Amino acid sequence: MSSLVQTNAWKNLKKLYDTVGINLNLRQLFSNDEKRFQHYTLEITTTDGLLLFDYSKNLINDEILRELFALCRECKIEEQRTKMFSGDIINFTEKRAVLHTVLRTPKDGKEVLVDGKNVLPDVHRVLEQMKTFSETIRNGQWKGYTGKSITDVVNIGIGGSDLGPLMVTEALKVR
Repeated sequence: MSSLVQTNAWKNLKKLYDTVGINLNLRQLFSNDEKRFQHYTLEITTTDGLLLFDYSKNLINDEILRELFALCRECKIEEQRTKMFSGDIINFTEKRAVLHTVLRTPKDGKEVLVDGKNVLPDVHRVLEQMKTFSETIRNGQWKGYTGKSITDVVNIGIGGSDLGPLMVTEALKVR
């Protein structure tokens, strides 16, 4: 966050919030602009159908939106997005690629190279293993330590791609 505070766009956005944004009211914004929904939505046709991105219900106006886009340009968001889809290392805390997008890529989709290796087949292999495992839990074939079918699952997630599972395995170690 400290580097973000130094950008001109962030300072402009903060100033705009302090002078205009703090007084914005969603009901008022809609009553003052009968075409607000049409103005602040975006429709994108995807292979799965129409995707509606509705940001009309946010406390924004044209001026704030302009500054948000300026902030995105200053922070090189498009460049980071391209790197993410290319499998480049952009998770600097863990020094690895983020592969969220690969989880949504079809088996026959465009290859995703990480360190020169196409990771798409590996991701789909693990997704298939997860599907098989979850189906055996649901149909009662997977038994717990008592020999009884598992009926409840607790999922502990705190965000991040590695920290949550690491915390859980450390917490559940037999001491």
